[in-house]
Amino acid sequence: MNHAAARPRACRLGWQRVWSLGSAVAIAGLLAACSDKADSGAAGAGAPPQRPAPEVSVVTVEKTTVALTTELPGRLEASRVAQVRARASGIVQKRLFREGSEVKAGQPLFEIDASPYAAALDSALAQQARAEAAVAQTSAQVERFKPLVEANAISRQEYANAVAAQKQAEADRAVARAAIKTARINLGFTRVTAPIAGRIGRSLVTEGALVGQGEATQLALIQQIDPLYVNFTQSTSELLQLRKALASGKLQQVGGGDTAVPVRIKLDDGSEYPHAGRLLFTDLTVDATTGQVTLRAELPNPQRLLLPGMYVRVRLQQAEMVGGILLPQQAVTRGGTGDTVLVVGDDNKPTQRQIKIASAQGNQWLVTDGLQAGERVVVAGFQKMMVPGAPVKPVPWQPAAGASAALAAVPASAASPAASGAVAAGGPASAARAN
Repeated sequence: MNHAAARPRACRLGWQRVWSLGSAVAIAGLLAACSDKADSGAAGAGAPPQRPAPEVSVVTVEKTTVALTTELPGRLEASRVAQVRARASGIVQKRLFREGSEVKAGQPLFEIDASPYAAALDSALAQQARAEAAVAQTSAQVERFKPLVEANAISRQEYANAVAAQKQAEADRAVARAAIKTARINLGFTRVTAPIAGRIGRSLVTEGALVGQGEATQLALIQQIDPLYVNFTQSTSELLQLRKALASGKLQQVGGGDTAVPVRIKLDDGSEYPHAGRLLFTDLTVDATTGQVTLRAELPNPQRLLLPGMYVRVRLQQAEMVGGILLPQQAVTRGGTGDTVLVVGDDNKPTQRQIKIASAQGNQWLVTDGLQAGERVVVAGFQKMMVPGAPVKPVPWQPAAGASAALAAVPASAASPAASGAVAAGGPASAARAN
């Protein structure tokens, strides 16, 4: 039998008997008896133990210089592209390269039947020999006529005709020499060489194909893929906001200008390309249909890992904020009324605090207002805080393995509350928190 539970019932019955007797002395005695029994029962059962303060993980707010990273979609493009075409018509006799290999500038690639062009060169050489003979003959005649015309042995008209014939022969010789150059150039076209160094693709013709009839037939394609270009676009509204922030001093320019902006890319499998690139230029023309501006960066590709046409995500640091605050995303509760965090005070009691978020930087939020350096913000352990405002035991937060390295930036537009991937919920136990 539970004696502690039976005591209040006995006291109630005693109160009824006393009131029926009407004795004030009995009332005093009963009060003392009930009080003694209650005290002795409480002392016998013992006071319930107090629960220890729940343990929560916190981060200490620090102000630092934050590089504002923007992530944009882009396509890779070869830095140089050359179409190998047949400039001489004829039958392809040989292919002198291995498809998909690296070729050097000037390396022979194809041989076209050269016999017609060799014959044309021989004919031009013969024409030059005839012109040289005519020059020699007319020059000798002018030399003979010169003393005769001075002695009036021949008419001046005959001498003038001889001089004209000499000049005509010299002109014919010049034409013959030019024909020889043309014939040699055409003969050289029968040996097709690489115009640039790079990687050559598949051969577009085979031996025995007739090329160069009416147009310069394309034979192959050479692309220079080290370095590579990556072309990407950015909205004009983001560019204008960035430039206004730079002009007002809220943000600072990275490096020495646009061309010094470092560029990183992320591949389709989510990995980051190990080599950093540099921004080359920002186009001056806005696309009227999309309202975006084209940018181009240059990337080294020594291992030939990247190929033209690949889709990548481009990350570039266009500005940096001095005195910015970064918080893990799971520490922030995002809702319709605003963004809030739990701040642990000096008395180890958490209180809700409203903050302002500028953008997402990887798996962190960039906070611009609402926190001060040195304050402690709860990151994990929200489910342990059953009583609001009760003291907690703060311990330093340790990110999960690999989480600290996953600081990949997202587009500034995606950092807005409307486009953010965070779950909009109110309260410390929000589903937006991972822990």
